[in-house]
Amino acid sequence: MSEEDEGGGGGGPESDIAPPFSDQVLENVLESVLQFLTSRRDRNAASLVCRSWYRAEARTRRDLFIGNCYAVSPRRAIRRFSCVRAVVLKGKPRFADFSLVPHGWGAHFYPWVVDMASSYPFLEKICLKRMTIKDDDLSLIAQSFPFFKDLSLICCDGFSTVGLAIIAEKCRCLRVLDLIEDYIEDEEDDAVDWISKFPETTTTLESLVFDCVGSSFNFDALEALVSRSPRLRQLRVNHHVAVEQLRRLMARAPQLTHLGTGAFRSAFPGPGGGGGGEPEFDLLSSFASSKSLVCLSGFREVEPEYLPAIYPVCTTLTSLNFSYAYLTADELKPVICHCHNLQTFWVLDTVGDEGLQAVAETCSDLRELRVFPLDATEDSEGSVSDIGLQAISEGCPKLRSILYFCQRMTNAAVVAMSKNCPDLVVFRLCIMGRHRPDRITGEPMDEGFGAIVMNCKKLTRLSVSGLLTDKAFEYIGKYGKLVRTLSVAFAGDSDLGLRYVLEGCSRLQKLEIRDSPFGDSALLSGLQYYYHMRFLWMSSCKLSIRGCRDVAQSLPHLVVEVINDTVEDGDTENVEKLYMYRSLEVPRDDMPPFVKIL
Repeated sequence: MSEEDEGGGGGGPESDIAPPFSDQVLENVLESVLQFLTSRRDRNAASLVCRSWYRAEARTRRDLFIGNCYAVSPRRAIRRFSCVRAVVLKGKPRFADFSLVPHGWGAHFYPWVVDMASSYPFLEKICLKRMTIKDDDLSLIAQSFPFFKDLSLICCDGFSTVGLAIIAEKCRCLRVLDLIEDYIEDEEDDAVDWISKFPETTTTLESLVFDCVGSSFNFDALEALVSRSPRLRQLRVNHHVAVEQLRRLMARAPQLTHLGTGAFRSAFPGPGGGGGGEPEFDLLSSFASSKSLVCLSGFREVEPEYLPAIYPVCTTLTSLNFSYAYLTADELKPVICHCHNLQTFWVLDTVGDEGLQAVAETCSDLRELRVFPLDATEDSEGSVSDIGLQAISEGCPKLRSILYFCQRMTNAAVVAMSKNCPDLVVFRLCIMGRHRPDRITGEPMDEGFGAIVMNCKKLTRLSVSGLLTDKAFEYIGKYGKLVRTLSVAFAGDSDLGLRYVLEGCSRLQKLEIRDSPFGDSALLSGLQYYYHMRFLWMSSCKLSIRGCRDVAQSLPHLVVEVINDTVEDGDTENVEKLYMYRSLEVPRDDMPPFVKIL
């Protein structure tokens, strides 16, 4: 058991025995000390010292983090941690983000909210990631927790604006309502005017994020809400907000530090926007008056002629997100040249190598870079390559995290990054297409990824792709001693490669593999390691039901799920998707027909 599962260390039923009276004073003192311990890792370690520490840690735990909603039951978690104020709960496998987990797989919030409603009357915060939450669940939250303040839904589905309206109306102490990359199940004609449901008095809102909500809304109600929310610091609106309306919102909230711009275009066709006056000039004045902005995002449906309006705040920006903006290098460079303090930058690959070179020349303090593909198909040529990656490594030596989608790469560029950015913690290189080699030499990408794990001593997350042999996985197993999350796509040579990883990466927690040649032999080589991992995901590999069943029989406390579009009998049946995870409970009983638990 680790912090990703139940939020603490192990312990049997005897741990619940009350201490003798002579020990009670010592436990009270211990609880007074432990309440200042905020790190999950430190708390987990404290809970393993002895039974009295276990009890004291559980009683003082206020924040509960559960990395897999099926790893522990709600009742078991609540029985152990009775005084929780904040819950973070994760559901579907991470590859759910890439549409590899079929719709209806599970991860329902209902059983959790039912038990929490009767046990956590002082709950203030819920953060869900990749969960299915219904409008009735949102209603139960609003009814059950009178002091509720913070709701964050990330990559969730199942709810609609009906549920949002209930939260807005009933949660009178709400400070945060963040809806991030969710799927809102609304038809345009059925959408509810949820923004109008917020209290008409002064609110305590500090963050309102709804850029993923596709339906239109009452803008006048939003403007009024922003006006009576003096504590609002983060506001991210959807694509129904044009620049004329954005200017009005900014005038009502000059204290904003994080702004999501919505559709960065005029609501009126024709030159100058046609909305009365000069929108470009008015918007420029609005940004010039926003002295607190450090983060800009959104920029959907961008009209490039409006980009100069953000120049006044570029010098203070530490985060800029253009991941939805189709911008070329020529359109981006005039913006970037003002962003000398940028630390986080997300962008589409339409920026091209030339645009990344401009980033490298200007943003020497950059810590995180993400370059997303406009077209993720294998036939796409892509606009960025090893040239852009090498430029970033030479100009941004403080880089800690990079996600880079491309079609063309070289070992030399990856080796250069490993030497120029030795403090990398996250390196995710996604070479789209199957088994693509070094674009110049035609050699496998082994040496590039080998250099990353050898030279970047702090690396904890790694994504590999391209033409790779067992040598690359041998490097990872030998040098990736701190790697906790490993993603493999369209890569690998034989079963030996996976064996190198399982035997060598002693801290591995999350292993994701897709479209790779690993089979039953590779799977069975990890029997002694799976209990120490949070999960293993394999799809489009060479697994059979027989191999998966052998793992299930050898490791009875491991849940082995086989996910097939067509369910057949027989030990030789190919397995389309395998998901294995630790659990303290019996296997779940809410499986859809396409899921089989061995």
